[in-house]
Amino acid sequence: QVQLVESGGGLVQAGGSLRLACAASGRTFTSYAMGWFRQAPGKEREFVAAISWLGDITYYADSVKGRFTISRENAKNTVYLQMNSLKPEDTAVYYCALGLGKVVAGVPPGGADFGSWGQGTQVTVSS
Repeated sequence: QVQLVESGGGLVQAGGSLRLACAASGRTFTSYAMGWFRQAPGKEREFVAAISWLGDITYYADSVKGRFTISRENAKNTVYLQMNSLKPEDTAVYYCALGLGKVVAGVPPGGADFGSWGQGTQVTVSS
């Protein structure tokens, strides 16, 4: 069983930046792809970004391309989401997720590509 703990959320003004982190424990983190999803109030959970087990393949939702960057440090069992040029519509609870394989099969990636989820961290972007 794997445990995923997100951190780094908070309140930021539009145009600002935040860096989310997700620490994994209890399982071989390095053998699996990782992803970030978000869910805004009243909306369904949506895919944000994902990264392969080696970090050489990344996937992004169109809404965050060019603004968000996903990365990982396997030695620290941690995946990051650097969020720049934040917009009010980025406001949501952000969840990290452990993939079911070394890369993500879905095009675009979806919840079915991931097996374990963190508790989430709130990101609020004020206008």
